[in-house]
Amino acid sequence: MLNLPNILTLSRIAFIPVLFILLFFSGKTASFFAALCFSLASLTDFLDGFFARRRNSITRLGKILDPLADKLLITACLIMLIPLHEVAAWVVAIIVTREIAITGLRGIAAIEGLVIPAETLGKKKTAFQVVAVFSLLLHYEYFHINFHQIGNVLLFFAMLLAVWSGLVYFYRFFYLIDLIPKEKRVSVDRIKKLF
Repeated sequence: MLNLPNILTLSRIAFIPVLFILLFFSGKTASFFAALCFSLASLTDFLDGFFARRRNSITRLGKILDPLADKLLITACLIMLIPLHEVAAWVVAIIVTREIAITGLRGIAAIEGLVIPAETLGKKKTAFQVVAVFSLLLHYEYFHINFHQIGNVLLFFAMLLAVWSGLVYFYRFFYLIDLIPKEKRVSVDRIKKLF
């Protein structure tokens, strides 16, 4: 169960408290180290997938932990940036709501025996979020580049991609659910009544 890719994924979650501590301090040095820490955590996302494919060691635990670790890292940083007035709370609320909804939907899909793989849109959304959060954590100007402004612009585009990819995910989920005979469904009919 605990192979190298899963350990790398868990290390991404372990970076979150370190980021919390760094974000309690103000100033250029703390921001730089927070951005560096976030970069290292984000690098583990690439490495865990690389090693899982290379060693043919993809596990069920890894399939659950990897997207969860991504969401925890991104949302924790975004929420911590709100009281620092570095991001608009409404943008963060939309992104976090989308992430919670999709995580819930993935759980229901798993109960139903469905695997809905990540779409290209979702991967682009994650890339935008990573670069946006990195820029927002860096915050200060370096080489005459305003990383705070760049981060907010990228985060806005990440929010649009989050909404769009979330709608696509919901559509695909309900399309695939309709292919399952009603007598074999476990929990979806209760959810469909809400819509």
